[in-house]
Amino acid sequence: MTSASAAPSRNLALELVRVTEAAALSAAPFMGRNDKIAADQAAVDGMRLMLNSINMTATVVIGEGEKDEAPMLFNGEVLGAGDGPEMDLAVDPIDGTRPLAQGRPNSIAIVAAAPRGTMYDPGPFVYMNKIAVGPGAAGVINIERPIAENLSAIAKALDKRPTDVTVVILERPRHEDMVKEIRAAGARIRFIDDGDVAGALMSAWPNSGIDVLLGIGGTPEGVITACAMRAMGGEIQGKLYARNDDELNKGREMGYDFDKVLTMHDLVSSDNVFFAGTGITDGELMDGVRYIANGATTESIVVRGETGTVRRIKATHRFPKLETISSVKY
Repeated sequence: MTSASAAPSRNLALELVRVTEAAALSAAPFMGRNDKIAADQAAVDGMRLMLNSINMTATVVIGEGEKDEAPMLFNGEVLGAGDGPEMDLAVDPIDGTRPLAQGRPNSIAIVAAAPRGTMYDPGPFVYMNKIAVGPGAAGVINIERPIAENLSAIAKALDKRPTDVTVVILERPRHEDMVKEIRAAGARIRFIDDGDVAGALMSAWPNSGIDVLLGIGGTPEGVITACAMRAMGGEIQGKLYARNDDELNKGREMGYDFDKVLTMHDLVSSDNVFFAGTGITDGELMDGVRYIANGATTESIVVRGETGTVRRIKATHRFPKLETISSVKY
């Protein structure tokens, strides 16, 4: 007989997936309509409404407003039903607003939660240099080593030739030198337009074809990725990235160290983490929102750090029923 003390604890991720589903369903109508602001607003509204239905007291550590100037889900905002556990939140209602607006793949809605005080707070500094790998290469990377050395170590850990290693990287002018180093090392490259959370998670997802994420992307996405990697067995390292001297000097005055390697433990210091992501447009990780008669289907990934459980959830949503109990416009 199972004792009360050994009873399974609450899996908050199974409630957070309703949050990302609502954001995805709210944003999906804007696919290909070239209106990033309206899409982002719809996702924020859907996410915020559902977050406030969960029995928790959650403080947004990494929010939407700091990076994208959205009107809600700002850093320091307290959400939840006002009882339950005290949590830190990192949210990205649309990771990949441009792909969604342009009707391109790999746009997802994501949220991560961890016990209060355990999630890294980057303040106003929204960019981070990152390296992320899956379980097979965890423990062999070092963001301060040359790219060629990291790729060689990853290849050895995965029992591959360096020429068989595939790197995912955002296609940005700032990555020109990195791309040259990757090519000089002989590795393969898959460029993505946006959405480096999906890119990082691909490195930890079986048979995705991706071995490592490299490059400078969002700090919020780095913290969210760390929460997911806690359960998936992968690893991410990062260093804050200043876009100019003014930002660098401001950060140093505030006590931020741009030379410090941020390990997964620095980014989220608890194993009791939760992550949920729902596809908005189709991608390598998940299908996007697909419409059916009087409703839609969604696909989500749900991760719990404490148990290491990763779930893939397919859901069918019936709009006439949902609209009787929710103010979200589907």
